[in-house]
Amino acid sequence: MTSPLKSFNLRQRRTWARALLASLYIGPLGLAWAQDAAWPTPGKAVRIVVPFPAGSGSDGLARTIARKLSEDTGGNFVVDNKPGAGTLIGAQDVARAANDGHTLLYTIVVTHTQNPHLYSKLPYDPFKDFTPITQVARSATVLVVNKESPFNSVRDMLNFARSNPGKLNFASFSQGSTSHLNAEMLMMRSNTQMVHVPYKGTPDATRALMAGDVQFYFDGTATAVEGAKAGRFKLLAVAADKRLSVLPDLPTMTEAGVEGIDIVGWQGFFAPGNMSPALTKKISDAIGRALKSTEVSQMITNQGNEVSGAGPEEFARIVKRDHERWGTVIKRLNIKLD
Repeated sequence: MTSPLKSFNLRQRRTWARALLASLYIGPLGLAWAQDAAWPTPGKAVRIVVPFPAGSGSDGLARTIARKLSEDTGGNFVVDNKPGAGTLIGAQDVARAANDGHTLLYTIVVTHTQNPHLYSKLPYDPFKDFTPITQVARSATVLVVNKESPFNSVRDMLNFARSNPGKLNFASFSQGSTSHLNAEMLMMRSNTQMVHVPYKGTPDATRALMAGDVQFYFDGTATAVEGAKAGRFKLLAVAADKRLSVLPDLPTMTEAGVEGIDIVGWQGFFAPGNMSPALTKKISDAIGRALKSTEVSQMITNQGNEVSGAGPEEFARIVKRDHERWGTVIKRLNIKLD
């Protein structure tokens, strides 16, 4: 006859055995569920890679969002600046990281939609190596001229350009930048010839415009508004698909008479490729809550941008669409940076 104690031990061992087998059977799913539910893992920091220098506009916004995420989740969020090579260095770092939600990339449109066409050899695949999380903000460039310029409209400027081929110079932030590509599209769409003068960033381009070394360029919204308020610039049109809320009276390029210059820029979060849908949603939801805070939304607006908040699926569609559109433009212009 089996003793009650032995019977209990036998039942207990069987229960433990069944539990062990069940855990082994659902191991990967169970691990993923536990990982998703615990994001961020207690005691483990979330690294946000920003491929721009500390103090830049994107860096400041990333740090503000990181602080809000920390307040919301109780986790530790650290911004890691990896500038250089047109965002390639920072993007490659994240592409090689584990997809456990503890390494994120905060970048702009160039990384996934322009670089793949500007470089023959890219150290990452813009689709396979990344998981789109959240589009944070939409941005646009504005066609600006010197306050003393004789041009008061896009039509005025293009009429002069057609009558004086090669006599207008335009600046850009750098070779292959959005400001450069928009000006190239303007020449292509208007059948004009103008001279590109690349600079190293907005300050240099602005100084060139003020000195009369160049006659126009496509500036970022925030600095364009600042320049107009200070009486340095005249704003002629915005390169966007609709008018900006911060500049409601400024026409789009289409309204100004030149169609096809309407691809807006953006900023957003990505994770390494093939991250689980549950974890992707959890991170996106947390970022979405941060975007609803007054501090973050005002910071985005003050930079001349518009809050987006597009989630993983919509953001993925935006990336794919803009990748195709910029690809068409860059190939037609035959621009390569390597």
